[in-house]
Amino acid sequence: MKVRSEGLVPILGLTLLLSGCAAVTQLGTTVGVATGRISEEQKQALDKSSEKASEKITPEQEYYIGRSVAATILTTYKPFDQEATTRYLNVIGQTLAQASAKPETFGGYHFSILDTDEINAFAAPGGLIVVSRGLIRCCRNEDALAAVLAHEVGHVEKEHGLNAIEKGRKTAFMTTLAVTAGKSYGGADLAQLTQAFEGTISDITNTMVNSGYSRQTEFEADAAAVRILRSVGYNPEGLVDMLDQMQKKLQPGSHGFGATHPAPKDRINAVRKIIGATTAIAEPAARKQRFTAAIANI
Repeated sequence: MKVRSEGLVPILGLTLLLSGCAAVTQLGTTVGVATGRISEEQKQALDKSSEKASEKITPEQEYYIGRSVAATILTTYKPFDQEATTRYLNVIGQTLAQASAKPETFGGYHFSILDTDEINAFAAPGGLIVVSRGLIRCCRNEDALAAVLAHEVGHVEKEHGLNAIEKGRKTAFMTTLAVTAGKSYGGADLAQLTQAFEGTISDITNTMVNSGYSRQTEFEADAAAVRILRSVGYNPEGLVDMLDQMQKKLQPGSHGFGATHPAPKDRINAVRKIIGATTAIAEPAARKQRFTAAIANI
């Protein structure tokens, strides 16, 4: 079958949609230049955008992306200014992080509290984790609080934030190619391609705050939390107890976990299958005392 030269670029663009390979894009743009469909300058812009969509995010980039995401979140939620409570949260959080499959990040793990009654928590790429006062109030003991932090550490361990960013970059690039597959690449189209990835920070923040990660990633983070809790010596029943309290406090149509996470009862069922039979949470006196003192002002 003879294919007209002007149809090659659209066909190769659709091939990229299936393969996600930067080399295919470069082949397509080379043919595009040879057939006069695009200029050499346009070729270079397309190749650069394709390479950016394919490249892995480095640990240093992850750190700075995470910092930017956290800063964006803090423009909506104020930090809770209680040094002792924040220090207590970090002692627990750092201990849990060291027991995870990703104990080190470029900038290290950091845990903070958001001054809001909304029940929510966020794990930004790089290990910047924030938890709301409203969610801490769902914790009746230190095991439950540790479960909240372990779940967020699980997101960092599984690199859910990074995966969402990389998926978004590739989707943006491929979508633009598919839309313009039947056209010649002009200035406006190239501008869209080269600027497709500038919204990385706002996109991942929007995912975390408004839509949440996928149901599957939340269940993965819960499974990671159970493993981390057990390795440190916390009772994973704390996760079940926290979810039960959350279920009682969440209001229909509420923001936070209610809008961005699977229903607590579904998570409880999944966690129960992992941890097995119920075991009572034993609270050593010292642990109970420090927990009560730390959250007194929450």
